[in-house]
Amino acid sequence: MPPLDQPPLHAPHNFINRELSSLEFNARVLAQAQDPRVPLLERLRFLCICSSNLDEFFEIRVAGLKQLQELGSTATAPDALSIPEQLAAIHTRARQLIEDQYRVLNDMLLGALHEEGVELLAGTEWDAETRAWLERHFIAEVEPVLSPLGLDPARPFPRIQNKSLNFIVRLSGEDAFGRGGDMAVVQAPRSLPRIVVLPPVDGRQRLVALSAIVEAFVARLFTGMQVLGCYQFRLTRNSDLYIDEEEVDDLRRALEGELAQRRYGAAVRLETAANCPPEVVGFLLQQFALGPQDCYPVPGPVNLNRFSAIYELVPRPDLKYPPFTPGLSEGFSGAHDLFDAIRQRDVLLHHPFQSFAPVMDLLRQAAADPSVLAIKQTLYRTGDQSRIVDALVAAAHAGKDVTVVIELRARFDEEANIELSTRLQEAGAHVMYGVVGYKTHAKLMLIVRREPQGIRRYCHLGTGNYHPGTARSYTDYGLFTCDEAIGNDVHEIFLQLTSLTQTPRLRRLLQSPFKLHESLQALIERESAHARAGRSAHIIAKLNALVDPETIENLYRAANAGVRIELIVRGVCALRPGLSGISENIEVRSIIGRFLEHSRIYWFENGGRPQLYLSSADWMERNFFRRIEVAFPITQPKLRARIREDLGRWLADNSNAWLLQSDGRYRRAAGEPPADSQAQLLETYAAAPRLPE
Repeated sequence: MPPLDQPPLHAPHNFINRELSSLEFNARVLAQAQDPRVPLLERLRFLCICSSNLDEFFEIRVAGLKQLQELGSTATAPDALSIPEQLAAIHTRARQLIEDQYRVLNDMLLGALHEEGVELLAGTEWDAETRAWLERHFIAEVEPVLSPLGLDPARPFPRIQNKSLNFIVRLSGEDAFGRGGDMAVVQAPRSLPRIVVLPPVDGRQRLVALSAIVEAFVARLFTGMQVLGCYQFRLTRNSDLYIDEEEVDDLRRALEGELAQRRYGAAVRLETAANCPPEVVGFLLQQFALGPQDCYPVPGPVNLNRFSAIYELVPRPDLKYPPFTPGLSEGFSGAHDLFDAIRQRDVLLHHPFQSFAPVMDLLRQAAADPSVLAIKQTLYRTGDQSRIVDALVAAAHAGKDVTVVIELRARFDEEANIELSTRLQEAGAHVMYGVVGYKTHAKLMLIVRREPQGIRRYCHLGTGNYHPGTARSYTDYGLFTCDEAIGNDVHEIFLQLTSLTQTPRLRRLLQSPFKLHESLQALIERESAHARAGRSAHIIAKLNALVDPETIENLYRAANAGVRIELIVRGVCALRPGLSGISENIEVRSIIGRFLEHSRIYWFENGGRPQLYLSSADWMERNFFRRIEVAFPITQPKLRARIREDLGRWLADNSNAWLLQSDGRYRRAAGEPPADSQAQLLETYAAAPRLPE
């Protein structure tokens, strides 16, 4: 029983609003763009990531809130904010964040790039020679693919694709048919590059945004008319997919139908150039059935994410992070037979510091090994041209029994996954789309091999996707094991996913939507019992997000029981640390650096007998109850000690870390000497970073 004077743990002021926490995460990403310690082109890349993140936030989170509002929902968030209150707070914070983005671009990055000989030229900076070159480019490359659309009763306002670049043009005069029109829309095709490279001058690289070129020469599209103004605008639409899985016979076919409509979901946000006249802004808002709160004027090109092309266009390795060569685990060092290496002991890889290649090598070896009978794998995100899928296709062609559970509803990867599923089916693999009502997010690979001693199962379990590309930039763990109990558990989960069977009784793994949430609460309560008994009690959790109210309340109870709780939460965190009498024993930090922190780790001190799980699951209701997730134990003392050492690095980081305050704001960690966890992990596990030549 809590003390009588203790405030209730479920009180609204004990929770940070999820949506506002998401915006604060984006502010921390933007801070990387402002950090002079970060190489210049990487700073520009962080600015683009911030812009892209904000797009997705509006496409999914804001869109969802607006839809609930339209349905008349009176639901409130755990912090007691109503839907209208959340939308108003989002608008205020998002406006500030967008202003900060353009301040960073205009006041910091463009000047710094200019000093390095990289010029992004605005229209006011073109000399006569540059203007002439760009006009020739417009005539030859841009004008032929533009289709200006005049607006009149016979030509209504066109359908605007989600996040497309558009211009609204004010006109005066009459056209060839004697029609007067005062407005037209020009849509920039997605096929046009958003950044145009000019011939260099005096060794300086010169770039121009497509939007500036169209604005400069748009009059060529309206011969005989007077152009009074040309203004960029961009529309963000609801991009979530809604499929009643209970009512469809073919999930894949239904999803393909929904994808065709994604570009034209309900309007959510309008971005306009800051110089767009109020009457034009009002006209646009009316066309999209949006209100003033949904409009975001920007002092520069709309969609800063288009500047991500500059990163590749500018061949300046000295303005980027030094390249590095991922290391190889000592468990695989010199190994020609990966199955033999895994039989010797479990092997743990930490990406991107260690190579992802052994995952693909194991699949390739399995495909060619006559002793391998079957391969089973889950796929969530794996990339358009996936070498993982290549290996699975090769295995199927080699006569192996290949079963792939591919999640078609992995957001924004749906089309790629549909194409990959086609490849696998054509190769003869069994392709399943998971379980109706649940996303398959667990990262599992199972290889069944006949050996002299009988059938043996080899497993790979991970915290991240089977995606060789993101394995170079996301921090994740992957475990190779032939532990019999784990192998049997993975086998049972695949039976559950592909067949019709009861929930299996797992020996080692924790699985959602069945036991993961319940088991986690029991583990937290066990730490509380240890603390009350005077035994060592300590919880360390590394997550992408912490939102689940029940878990947060149980963490509060554990903290009050005397459990020391250290949380490393990269993104959204609804827990409020440092509250008197509630969460004084809890510290929350977020690490934002060169690599995207993606691994999930659950550490429980357990009275001096530590228990450690790695997992695909964040502590969110969706992960616990609406997804198929797995948490797997690390039992070998050496591997457990290694992960605990890694946790210590993150907890000591004072270069990339931000500390969450009780008011929901973050402050940078500080201290001497500087400690950069990601740099330390590179030094420990990877080959030494190479300096640019």
